[in-house]
Amino acid sequence: MKLYYDETLNPRKACAAARYLGSPVEFVRVHLGKGEHTTPAFLAMNPNGKVPVLQTATGALWESNAIICRLAQIAGSDLWPADSDRQIEIVRWLCWDGQHFSRHGGNLYFEHVIRPKFGLGEPDAKAVDEAIGDMHRFLAVLDAHLEGRDYIVANQLSVADFAVGVSLPYAEQARIPLAGYANVRRWHDRLCALPDWLDPFPAERAAA
Repeated sequence: MKLYYDETLNPRKACAAARYLGSPVEFVRVHLGKGEHTTPAFLAMNPNGKVPVLQTATGALWESNAIICRLAQIAGSDLWPADSDRQIEIVRWLCWDGQHFSRHGGNLYFEHVIRPKFGLGEPDAKAVDEAIGDMHRFLAVLDAHLEGRDYIVANQLSVADFAVGVSLPYAEQARIPLAGYANVRRWHDRLCALPDWLDPFPAERAAA
């Protein structure tokens, strides 16, 4: 298997999950700044022109949440449980995350991390203000859910944690307003105890 990535938000969760699971993947970096995601060969794998992509013997799988579920399934890991009730609960949180939490966290990540990284100009103040307001709303939802829980679903580490937490390693850079959300901080500190969560990218490890 090959996992195509760059050192950006959604590939981070796929790389972290692959590392954590010990998945037998070859990591292939796609340099977005060089336009490598727009080549005919890459678009043949993912017509959306985005990373990550997981290439397997049966074809290419894109969308980061689908990839982390598939990697867990291949590994026989309880990150994607066999129990259908827990699967549905995980899907619920993956949907919530994509529509709300990581959507708005990703907007702050784009404005404060991606714009300067790729020379895209100053942050859009209106977009930042809107994203901060939305993040407060959904941080409150997550914080309340995590009261008395170590993890999001069934009090057990799952792909839901890898998905929902993906913007938080960049909280300081992205100016995600975590102050006042003690349960979210506690939960993310627990994720940060996993070496593969803190250091998911192969190039970063090689440089270290």
